Amino acid sequence: MLYPELFKQLESVRWDMDKDIPWDRFDASLLTEEQAHTIKMNAITEWAALPATEMFLRDNRDDSDFSAFMSIWFFEEQKHSLVLMEYLKRFRPDLVPTEEELHQVRFEFDPAPALETLMLHFCGEIRLNHWYRRAAEWHTEPVIKHIYQTLSQDEARHGGAYLRYMKRAIQNFGNEARAAFAKVGVLMASARRTAQALHPTNLHVNKALFPRDTIQSRLPNPEWLEHWLDEQIHFDPVWENKVVERILHNLSLLMDRSFKSVQELNRFRKEMQASLGSSAEGGAPQPA
Repeated sequence: MLYPELFKQLESVRWDMDKDIPWDRFDASLLTEEQAHTIKMNAITEWAALPATEMFLRDNRDDSDFSAFMSIWFFEEQKHSLVLMEYLKRFRPDLVPTEEELHQVRFEFDPAPALETLMLHFCGEIRLNHWYRRAAEWHTEPVIKHIYQTLSQDEARHGGAYLRYMKRAIQNFGNEARAAFAKVGVLMASARRTAQALHPTNLHVNKALFPRDTIQSRLPNPEWLEHWLDEQIHFDPVWENKVVERILHNLSLLMDRSFKSVQELNRFRKEMQASLGSSAEGGAPQPA
């Protein structure tokens, strides 16, 4: 099981909201109105770890190890929402999200293949790590800069934990896992070709609620994310390339094969899909 080891690793670097955030360094003159509003939107977005955890536990009932790991991930992601709300309580109490605003992002996600969802959230952690690094650079007030730097480090560690479970999945399911990871990897590394940001909070997850079936669509300002990325933190092609490079690099290590481009990854996806088709013709595919 991976959970006991991951618990120890993440416990050893866990930060304390009272002791490790330099609240006394706050400088009101360096916090702009637009920056304060983005903090509220991110606080609500992070609250979406709640429905995501409910999804993971439902779709991984046969995997107690991964489900137990959710106790760590859920705790730390909800803590992200809490620290952003604590910042607002201290310095902009008029912008603290209401309970109803938080509750709006809690809704049921449609069932989805567990392996593809795992890869989706692995990529989401990589992307959020880069978004928060960029946010830390954009903000001018020192306390919130420190908070975003702290959150970005957490997201990187979460990505590493998901990667451990992806390695285990390949050991257990072979090409079925490789095909699932490559399929979602092609999607998540192709954000430059899409009109919207590719992140779990911006993807449609409940057909019955369409079009209000993304986390971002249920925020007080549904258009906030694109504006934040394009006009505020300026998540430009240079930063997008950093995300793509990290996805391809990690998949190269995971698959023991070099992927220099999304096109190479897509060719690999087709190979894996073809191998699964051959297995189906000769009988049900077996775990590796």
